[in-house]
Amino acid sequence: MADSWNTDAGEAVYRSRDAVKNMRIRVRIERVTSIAALSQHHQQQALSQEERGDIELETLTSQGQTGDNEEEQVVGWQEKLFSQYEMELFQNEAACQTPLDRQYHTEVKALSKAKGRRNHRIFTYTDHDRYTACLPFHQLHSTDVLTTTKSSPTFLSERITSIRHRRQERRTMDSSIPKSKIVNWEPTEEFVKNRHVVNNAMQTMHIMGDLGPPGRLGQKENEYLLVTIKADGSGTVIIKPDFNKGKEPYRVVTEGEKREVWRLTVENVSPVMQPEEKERELNMYKDLYVRHKEYLNSLVGQDFEMPPLGILRYVINGEIVSAKGFEYDNLYIHFFMEMPNNWSSLPFQALSGVTHTCRAKTLGKENVAFFSFPFSFEAFYMSEKESEDSVLQWPVIYFKVLSLDSWQRYRTEGYGYLLFPAIPGKHTITCHTWRPLQTGTVSALRRFFIGGSPELEELSYVRIPGTFKGDRLSRFGFCTETTGSVTFNLHCIQQARAFVDAAMLKKRRQKVFDQLGGFSQQGAVCNILEAFQRARKKMQEARESLPRDLISATSQPQIKSSALL
Repeated sequence: MADSWNTDAGEAVYRSRDAVKNMRIRVRIERVTSIAALSQHHQQQALSQEERGDIELETLTSQGQTGDNEEEQVVGWQEKLFSQYEMELFQNEAACQTPLDRQYHTEVKALSKAKGRRNHRIFTYTDHDRYTACLPFHQLHSTDVLTTTKSSPTFLSERITSIRHRRQERRTMDSSIPKSKIVNWEPTEEFVKNRHVVNNAMQTMHIMGDLGPPGRLGQKENEYLLVTIKADGSGTVIIKPDFNKGKEPYRVVTEGEKREVWRLTVENVSPVMQPEEKERELNMYKDLYVRHKEYLNSLVGQDFEMPPLGILRYVINGEIVSAKGFEYDNLYIHFFMEMPNNWSSLPFQALSGVTHTCRAKTLGKENVAFFSFPFSFEAFYMSEKESEDSVLQWPVIYFKVLSLDSWQRYRTEGYGYLLFPAIPGKHTITCHTWRPLQTGTVSALRRFFIGGSPELEELSYVRIPGTFKGDRLSRFGFCTETTGSVTFNLHCIQQARAFVDAAMLKKRRQKVFDQLGGFSQQGAVCNILEAFQRARKKMQEARESLPRDLISATSQPQIKSSALL
């Protein structure tokens, strides 16, 4: 009797570039009940007595005893092995109704004329068999057949097994029924599972075992599911249970009065590719890749697209990732792009956009709305004057966050802006927002009950209005309230002829390089200067907060030391 069993009877997913028709699986079943153990004990005693010369082995062993207690078969993909029940069923030509039944009738007759079938207890149901969908539910999906531990099936396995039945029960929808509720604001867990289904066309094959008593084979109630194999056209193979791979065998317990125990071993015996075949396939893939590369080069051409001389091409591929910290739910974002002087864009390019409405999700202590909304802009910069005092102004993305409820009332949740990064590459930027605040209880009640809130007539007022021409902009008396934040992912590309001609740039720096090639350096220098100004301001504030006596005392030794120097 076996002392340990493999209880991990879950599914295993494999991916292979080889054709699934080359797959070979060795399945072995062995009875481990007391009767089989007693017979094995007698056989071992007989072997020991035969070695001593006391008796002959033929006098104690019975014919066909090994086939009743154990069997081993190597099964290929969609290979049909007939059971005893099918052999008796397809012998009668009158019982064959479909073309597949008549084909099986021909094969059964050929097996009867030959030496017979090579299998005894192990047989298969292929994807084309009508018995595949008629197997009992407890035989197809029960975990007690293979193991005594209860393991819950995965969500993917549940959906794949129900795809076939769901297609048969599909109903046509009446077009006269209006689709009133397209968006479900409060989806249940079952609703989410039913809407997120991986609908891949998969073929199924079942390896079965006739575990009936000796001499009573061919009864449907004694058929048990041993292995289930599923495969699709993309090279994905799902096997349940997984290969043993040197582990203990699985346990199969029969039902009825005699609860017999069988051992199940599953091994992968697919033929290994020879080194010559591997090298030939590798060369074939290399040739295919080279031809595909040549085909792509022929489509693109040899001339790389470059902007004209003295023009900077700026491409930004962005994503509105998420928004958090806002008062109301069901958020959407409306964004615009402003082009400063000397900047232009393509005529057909849209400079604004709006995201979908997103419902917030609770993460920790905050409500976060994940948009994952992509956008793309392309802009061109050309300087008109060769003046060194000209300061480059980058394009700005203005955005406002709004909320929408079930009564179609919208509220302005916040305003913000985003400058184009001066350095190319990937950037993750979080922009904080604010909204105008109207003091008083009436404004708060109006915002809560009927929606609406104070809005900006000019969206550029978030930063610097486009109509402003003075030196100082005062917002004194303008009441605002800090709201949430919006996170962006930006991938920026800068392209100019000055970047390519590196050999000429090493010799001398031209004005075009100073304007086009020095943007990254200019942005880094500006950042350093801003950090220096902030640190200097903090030092001045700390110095002003100290007492005057302490300041004079600390400054006097410095004067004396400087005088000595």
